[in-house]
Amino acid sequence: MRRYTLRQLDTFMEVARSESVSRAAERLHVTQPAVSMQLRQLEESLGLPLLEVIGRRVQLTDAGREVERCAAAALARLKELDDLVAAQRGLKHGKVDLAVVSTTKYFMPMLLMRFRKQFPDIAITLQIHNRESMMKLLARNEIDLVIMGRAPQGLDCCSTEFATNPMAVVCAPDHPLSRRRSAAMSVLNGQDFVVREQGSGTRSTMEAVFAEHGVTPRVLMEMPSNETIKQAVMAGMGMAFLSLRTVRHELASGHLVLVDIAGLPVIRQWYVTHLGARRLSPAAEALKNFLVEEAAPLVRAWA
Repeated sequence: MRRYTLRQLDTFMEVARSESVSRAAERLHVTQPAVSMQLRQLEESLGLPLLEVIGRRVQLTDAGREVERCAAAALARLKELDDLVAAQRGLKHGKVDLAVVSTTKYFMPMLLMRFRKQFPDIAITLQIHNRESMMKLLARNEIDLVIMGRAPQGLDCCSTEFATNPMAVVCAPDHPLSRRRSAAMSVLNGQDFVVREQGSGTRSTMEAVFAEHGVTPRVLMEMPSNETIKQAVMAGMGMAFLSLRTVRHELASGHLVLVDIAGLPVIRQWYVTHLGARRLSPAAEALKNFLVEEAAPLVRAWA
């Protein structure tokens, strides 16, 4: 007889995703002892150790990886049940599990507020990850919709563009390149750069653009936050390749300068994506349609 609970499985999956009890507690809006208790009760019910602590990270044991695989499939099926019930109740109710890359936080709250004005009874659970983590959520079928900067490769997904994502190089106002006009991309060779972490879409785009033009910057530091990178650039640490949606206010105030480089900005797209085999609930379908039909002018005006 099954003695573990859905709450225990949900808690275990969140710890597995974040590799941290404290981060899982933050995302679940509970205390760390509450998370630890749920994990301990699940391990006692199964009679197997599921997690081990290595340094500051929590990692899955071999048994934990098997439990994660089965739990992900079971929870996905239960989500289908929720979606089926939502479909019977109609568009005015429902829940959408949405995951976005961190760069979209500059405009997604505004879009979600506009959406909720039209559908106030649709609840949205929002997760923020880098692209690499997002791909894992998609592969495990743990999410309804994701917002990312490139359509995924290697997964059967349905991706629809809904807004532009211009990307370019910025620097501090006193940087030697701040006043150059129509400079060749080659001037970036050997320049000090502060960059996003491996696994982020911004980092991947930067590397692809620079490789295309034979540019090799000097990477001083990796940072997992656009806000921290902006502060580092303003302090004179180096230049940065960022989405212009993230620096609108700093450019307007003069705290950052857009470097005038031939070939930049490059224009990428934001995509709303879901697994091709996933049947979207009416609520998720409504959010997707809103983004595709209404988001582009709102994003341009806001960011």
